[in-house]
Order: sequence, then C-alpha cells, then structure tokens
Amino acid sequence: MNATDRTPADLLRSALATDPARPLVTFYDDATGERVELSAATFANWVAKTANLLQGDLAAEPGDRLALLLPAHWQSAVWLLACSSVGVIADVQGDPADADLVVSGPDALEAARACSGERVALALRPLGGRFPQTPEGFADYAVEVPGQGDRFAPFAPVDPDAPALAVGGTELTASELVARAREDAAGLGLTAGSRLLTGRPYDSWEGLSAGLFAPLAAGGSVVLCRYLEQLGEDGLAKRVESERVTNTVV
Repeated sequence: MNATDRTPADLLRSALATDPARPLVTFYDDATGERVELSAATFANWVAKTANLLQGDLAAEPGDRLALLLPAHWQSAVWLLACSSVGVIADVQGDPADADLVVSGPDALEAARACSGERVALALRPLGGRFPQTPEGFADYAVEVPGQGDRFAPFAPVDPDAPALAVGGTELTASELVARAREDAAGLGLTAGSRLLTGRPYDSWEGLSAGLFAPLAAGGSVVLCRYLEQLGEDGLAKRVESERVTNTVV
C-alpha cells in the first residue's frame, strides 16, 4: 500500500486504486449460511454511501463520537471506514449515553436508546435487508443508505492526528491506527494479495485488526467469519481451500 497513507480511508483509497475488482471483504455467517463477497470497488461504494448518510442526513462532524454496537459483520466494516472518511470517532461497543449518535444491530436496540442523538439500526439480514418494521426511534440503515451518493467528499479535511477509534479501553488516532495495523500485518505475515481468515469478534483491537485493518494495510483481503465455531474442523479446512486462504487467525 501507499507509504503516505495516514488514515483508514487513505488505505481504502489505495486498495481501490491498486485493484478495484479484487475481493476485499468476504463475510460468512455460519449460523445462517450467508456468504457475501465485496470487491474493493463495491466495498468502497458502500463506504461512500454510508459516509454521505453520516455527514449529510445525520449531520455528524469531525470529532463526534459514534457508539458502534455491531458484531463482526461486513456492514460493521463499512461503518468503521465511513467514520474514518468523515472524521467521526468510532467507539466500538461504547456507551450510547456518552455518544453523539449510535449505530446498533438488532440485539442492542434497547441499550442504544440511551443515546440522545441520532440513532441508526441495522437488521443485519442477508443481502443487507431491512427490518420488517423499523424500530421506533431509529432510522433503518437499509432504507436510508441506497439513495445516498456514490462518491464522498468530506466537508472538512480529516485530521490524521485526531482520535479515530476507541475499543476495549484503547483510543487511537487515525495515524496511530494505520501504524498499528501495519505492525500487525507484518506480525501476521500478511503481504499484498494475502487472504486472512478470522473468527475473532469485533470487540477488541485484535479482532478489528485481524478482521479489517491489518489485511487492508497489507494490501490483502479478509475472510470474516461469524459463528465460526459452528463450522467444525472439516468445514474450516474446506473453507480455507475454497477461499484460497493464506493466513488464519481464529
């Protein structure tokens, strides 16, 4: 990747410039059998739409804190990069009462109601499906995001030295995040073209790094698996083969 990249959004732009058609995030839900594969171009399009929603409809500004109450999921990865694009702090599993806005999955809606700002709910259904009925007090992401623009430009430049991510008691600036992701990528043996399979949850830096940031920093891709423990050893071996996995962190 480009050595001058200083934010996660920069890393995504480099991935898009290098090979827009290559897979970037492949997601499995082993409780439902869902599989979603997003190329760099498709993932970047989702990020642009989400960043436009965040900056425009939700009126989020650089420095605002967003409580991200989502599991390891391809849409969670999209929100992490959208926050980086706008300059919003992604507070992963953070306290909604202390946040300016909240993004919640279906299992955390009650906790998310503690946020006094804008609230967005994700059904996390296959193919990005919407809720059968929008939860009261929330905007349904699947309803709001399709009409957003396919290109994103921040109203204000994103400061690489401003806080960008909070998780597990650790807060990182955008540039610190990129540096740690590069260190992790080297430690995991990731290089350009690597495919890392991980079953780690999105509740720690280690989970976020393996599940998104380290592969992105290396110019590789991730096979992100939720409920991987339900797959079994034989199933895991078959997935490693079929997905051309080069590195595994479970």
